[in-house]
Amino acid sequence: MPNHTVKVYPSEKPLAKEDQLAWKIAEVAADPVAVSDAVTDMVINRIIDNASVAIASVNRHPVASARAQAIAHPRSGGAAIFGMPNEQRFHAEWAAWANGTAVRELDFHDTFLAADYSHPGDNIPPIFAVAQQLNKSGADLLRGLVTGYEIQIDLVKGICLHEHKIDHIAHLGPSAAAGIGTLLGLDTDTIYQSVQQALHTTVSTRQSRKGAISSWKAFAPSHAGKLAIEAVDRCMRGEGAPSPIYEGEDSVIAWILDGPDANYTVPLPGPGEAKAAILESYTKEHSAEYQSQALIDLAFRVREGISDWNDVESIKLYTSHHTHYVIGTGAKDPQKMDPTASRETLDHSIMYILAVALQDGEWHHVRSYAPERAQREDTVKLWHSISTEEDPDWTKRYHEPDPDKRAFGGRLEVTLKSGEKIIDELAVANAHPAGARPFARDNYINKFKTLTDGKISESERDRFLELVQNLPDLDAAGVNEINVQVDAIEVENNTPDTKGIF
Repeated sequence: MPNHTVKVYPSEKPLAKEDQLAWKIAEVAADPVAVSDAVTDMVINRIIDNASVAIASVNRHPVASARAQAIAHPRSGGAAIFGMPNEQRFHAEWAAWANGTAVRELDFHDTFLAADYSHPGDNIPPIFAVAQQLNKSGADLLRGLVTGYEIQIDLVKGICLHEHKIDHIAHLGPSAAAGIGTLLGLDTDTIYQSVQQALHTTVSTRQSRKGAISSWKAFAPSHAGKLAIEAVDRCMRGEGAPSPIYEGEDSVIAWILDGPDANYTVPLPGPGEAKAAILESYTKEHSAEYQSQALIDLAFRVREGISDWNDVESIKLYTSHHTHYVIGTGAKDPQKMDPTASRETLDHSIMYILAVALQDGEWHHVRSYAPERAQREDTVKLWHSISTEEDPDWTKRYHEPDPDKRAFGGRLEVTLKSGEKIIDELAVANAHPAGARPFARDNYINKFKTLTDGKISESERDRFLELVQNLPDLDAAGVNEINVQVDAIEVENNTPDTKGIF
């Protein structure tokens, strides 16, 4: 896989578009390379995963709000919204908005971590919505999703955003635009302009993931997907974009990321090279920030050696730079120790997560975050005894180039009041491809059944699963039937209202 050097060029030395990262991304998107069976199977897994977490969150407030906005924009022959009747259709960008929010709300879908963070499954709602509205086949949709995953993962490998407090949706806008370009069979120049527009409009700060974390954490990726659709639409009409968006003297790298002396390396498939990056990503078994996945599994193991939580003096987690500074005490964020904090904040507090996982021996997407659970006196006491510390070895393992050796866990050291120490470590989550129980098709289907239980009928469950597992062979009519309709509970905000502007 060729590596591409990305740096800033002064205006007096203009960079030819063929040498720009956005153009190289567009070339990958326009390359009609075949999709392997392994990649096809994984795409299907991730569509199932997206549907699982979307239906589980169908009546959570941010999801209901996004749906209320979306259903104000009906369109005959448009795209479906998760939970709504399949015959009701909406403008693609608004369906992507509603579905993207539903997918992201529980922080429970797939992940890829390298130089930056990502949830590449966020590409699915916008690409899917466009496929439905423009009557594309399952094979077309498959190719588009493969590109979306490829571009986002490759950008995440090469360009760190969080170091400059930029939210990771800045990699999602370009990847979704590229994926839509592949889906629609657009030419390289149109995709090039779309990628640039999508990046230009999706740069935002990481304050969305710090402090009093609000519902915007769920809205952020759906907003990027919506903007990507709009960018592609404009560029299909012949409009252009700020250029060069990455390398320009006054552009993203120069003024927002590493500055005029920046030097990034981004790997991208060469001409005719298969797009297989999705196989390097991994989903979540537990509904919490990905860097907690292995640590939840570790807590389940460590708790077996503790009979009385009153015996615990302190707990120290030795882990990577990312984990310590983003979800650990290195963030210096008092919200992460606050029993009244929002769910969004709690799932970004490894101290809280460890306390509950240690005490309960389970992790549940609702019960583990309930206010009465977070405010339990013995839990707060244990929670506040936990601290984190960066260990250079774990940081090095986090950035290991070989994905089979990369680690996202840590070492847990429990000190009892007796002076005894319980020490254990875990490198990757059990569900990780290199973990004890890697997720396979059966696991994805079981996750779907678990999270949709009581929300959809058995017949609807079986209909969806049968349909999506035949993705490559579906015609446009089949793609338009890929939706999960809720009938066992009432879907909130399922009719237009007058609460907002729309």
